[in-house]
Amino acid sequence: MRELSFALTAHNDKVEIKKPSQLNKEGHAMLWRSLMRTVLGILLGIFGATAVVWSQASAVVAVRAGRLFDSNSGKESNRQVVLVQGERIIEVGPEDQVKIPPGAQVIDLSQATVLPGMIDGHTHIFGEHPNPITTTRESKAFEAVRNAQISLRAGFTAARDMGSHGNGYGDVDVRNAFNRGIFDGPRLQVSTRGIAAGRTDYAGVPGMTLPGDSRNIHGVEDAREAVREQIHYGADWIKIYPTAGYSFSPTGEVFFDPTYTLPELQAIVDEAHRHRHRVGAHAFGGEGLRNAIIAGVDTIEHGQGLDESMITMMIQKGIYYDPTGIRYTLPEIVESDHRRTGGKYSLIPIFEKNFKLALSHRGLKIMYGTGVDEAPYPFGSAQARDFEWMVKLGMTPAAAIQSATLINSQVLGWHDQIGSIEKGKYADIVAVSGDPLQDITELQRVKFVMKGGRVIKNELTAQKR
Repeated sequence: MRELSFALTAHNDKVEIKKPSQLNKEGHAMLWRSLMRTVLGILLGIFGATAVVWSQASAVVAVRAGRLFDSNSGKESNRQVVLVQGERIIEVGPEDQVKIPPGAQVIDLSQATVLPGMIDGHTHIFGEHPNPITTTRESKAFEAVRNAQISLRAGFTAARDMGSHGNGYGDVDVRNAFNRGIFDGPRLQVSTRGIAAGRTDYAGVPGMTLPGDSRNIHGVEDAREAVREQIHYGADWIKIYPTAGYSFSPTGEVFFDPTYTLPELQAIVDEAHRHRHRVGAHAFGGEGLRNAIIAGVDTIEHGQGLDESMITMMIQKGIYYDPTGIRYTLPEIVESDHRRTGGKYSLIPIFEKNFKLALSHRGLKIMYGTGVDEAPYPFGSAQARDFEWMVKLGMTPAAAIQSATLINSQVLGWHDQIGSIEKGKYADIVAVSGDPLQDITELQRVKFVMKGGRVIKNELTAQKR
């Protein structure tokens, strides 16, 4: 017995019985019409979105610069034009040679000095080591995003963050969030937990421990494993601590406490370089600093105890020097030194003398790094105080600016993308009202910030068309 199927439809109180053949034909027609409407809607949406994206990407922004700092030469040129399309610079040159396309958006900075976006080579966006009992990782991440955004608005469009201060691999998440466009923020390279020796992974006493701010190692093989671990979790840099604290003898001689053995240091550097990652060494002086240089780290952070022989080795090995001047000459440092020595001695005069010594060696590449960590060194315009410190101790204003642009772009391996205002590079651009070559403190008053062609801050002019 054959099964019958039919459909009932109501039209004006009448019931119509449709055979399966009729139902299939009408159903197919309705399905086809519905499908065509869906496809048409998708195509219109795609074409509309593509048109918007194409229109945005093709729009040209022209930045008129009264003075333009060239970080390659260290000199300024007057009355320049920078053309930006999308994220990139497409042309740079004198205003009588660079033609502004019709309809381009014009940003008039003709009364200002325009410079490449600055790069802070040593930040700690997570601030000081948190108290895990009263502070959640989530709240610290919010603060890290805020700190990085304050730094961006101060003109630092990129940064190397040198340690998450007890927040594990949270700096990787913040970096990735910026890269994905979830939040505005500077371009970041991060160094996660850092690797220490002579300390434990946890703070506290037996029976009550809290997470520490670094990964402790025990021997050469563990040192290699620690490097691989950090790289696995997203570190761009390997941060190490070849020296611990320092102390003064009764006669004023300073002693810098070493941590790793030389074989451990060599293992760390070798393993990092084997994976094409660089190593930054937090090293004050003495045996620890010397061993870090011998091992071939890529940057020396702080380096208060540098001497002639160490500087010579750094030049030979191509090691960069990151002094972080303001952070280690703050009043808190003076007070601590005087408290421990009965007011007799301080590391600051030694530091300033050694920086001048480093400056006298033209072959040594000096970075710009602040060590900014929220407290006692706040994010924002204060980050530019290191320019003033460097110039005060003998560096030219042009060289100081180059350290935060050209030199730091080389350190990060991004010299083909940022660090100068050139065709093809990211449109990371800042501006100040005055001339920083005449008054370096102008960089503490950045008025305009553009990152990747997008205006983040503009206190100088209205945009025109």
